[in-house]
Amino acid sequence: MNKVTKDIYYVGVNDHLVDLFEGQYVVPNGMAYNSYIIKDEKIAVIDTVDKNFTHEWLDNVEEVLNGSKPDYLIIPHMEPEHSANIMNFLKAYPNVTVVGNVKTFKMMEQFFDTEFNNKLVVNEYDSLNLGKHTLTFVFAPMVHWPEVMVTYDSYDKVLFS
Repeated sequence: MNKVTKDIYYVGVNDHLVDLFEGQYVVPNGMAYNSYIIKDEKIAVIDTVDKNFTHEWLDNVEEVLNGSKPDYLIIPHMEPEHSANIMNFLKAYPNVTVVGNVKTFKMMEQFFDTEFNNKLVVNEYDSLNLGKHTLTFVFAPMVHWPEVMVTYDSYDKVLFS
């Protein structure tokens, strides 16, 4: 369990088998698939990981949650190494609210051929209060893909990009 701050935990995984990022850039030390949990009055999980690390990631999440249930799954980017485990997460935690923007949900419906009923669609600069942590969503379209957004935690002053 990797604590980033008192309430923020890193639950991502490291991929030491991949040799190319985006199929073209050499990564001799592998890549990290970043995912975080913020534990407050409400619990938010930020991002999922590549499909090859489903069990390791869900084990990391379960360890940090320690019997608690998450309230939110925040989807900042739909590229598969970020979003591949959305459905696996929803199977494990069916009552969670998925957080994304309009473009995020359109892509999710196309990727997974399903509609998401328990969702929170955010607009740019919308905030989500977890307790002492307030998350603000800032859109970054075409930084990589058209739906990309970053999340800023004003309590710990952390930007999840």
